[in-house]
Amino acid sequence: MTGRPAVPAEWLDPSDPAAARRVQAALAERVVREDALGEVRLLGGVDVSNNRFDPEGRVFAAVVALSVPDLRVAETAGAAARAAMPYIPGLLGFREIPALLAAWGKLGAKPDLLLVDGHGVAHPRGLGIAAHLGVVLDVPSVGVAKSVLVGAEDPPLADEAGAETPLVWRGERIGTALRTRRRANPLYVSVGHRVSLETAVAWVRRAAGGYRLPEPTRQAHLAANALRVAEAGAPR
Repeated sequence: MTGRPAVPAEWLDPSDPAAARRVQAALAERVVREDALGEVRLLGGVDVSNNRFDPEGRVFAAVVALSVPDLRVAETAGAAARAAMPYIPGLLGFREIPALLAAWGKLGAKPDLLLVDGHGVAHPRGLGIAAHLGVVLDVPSVGVAKSVLVGAEDPPLADEAGAETPLVWRGERIGTALRTRRRANPLYVSVGHRVSLETAVAWVRRAAGGYRLPEPTRQAHLAANALRVAEAGAPR
C-alpha cells in the first residue's frame, strides 16, 4: 500500500469532536483482537512529535522500519502536516494519523507489524491511535503507551525489570502494564489491530533494546523529534 488509503473521509477528518467520537465507536467494532498476521520480517515503529501550543498546529510524524531479528533500522520516513483538529485528549488519532499516513506512503518496504507510541484498545471508546491507525491501514499494530488513559493496574506492578500485570477497566482487561527496566515507569501495552494481547506483549519484549521504550518506538521518537527540529530551523 502506498500513499493515502482509500477510506471514508470521516475516518480521518470528522466534522467536529462529537462526530469524531461516533467514528471512534464505529471503528472500534472493526478492530480484530486476535492474531491475524504472518511472518514479521520488518517491525515498524511509529511516533509523532508536536508542540500543542504551536500556532500553526503542525504535526511531525515518523515511521521507522527495523529488520528482524537484529532490530537494525532499515528505513525511516517522516512527514509534517498541519493538524485539522485541535488538541483534544482521547481524539489524538484524528490529529496525528494524516501525517502518519503521509510518512507511511514514503516507505519503500512496509512493516509487517507496527509498534505505535500510544494506546490501542486501552481507550475510553476502544480506539486509541494504535488501533485507529491499524484499522485505517489494515496492518497489525500494537499500542505502546507511556501513561494510562483509562484503567488501573490490578494487582500493582512489581518493581523488577520484566514484571507485568493486567491493566483493567470496568472489570475488563484492556492491556498489560510492563516494566522494561527496574523501577522505571511502566509501559502500557494493548491490542491495536490483528494481534492478540499475548502476542502484543511478546513483541514489545522481543523489541527491547536496553531502554525503557522498545527499539522501534524509540527510533521513531528520535526521528520525529529530529524532523520537528529540522523543520523549525528551515526558512519559511
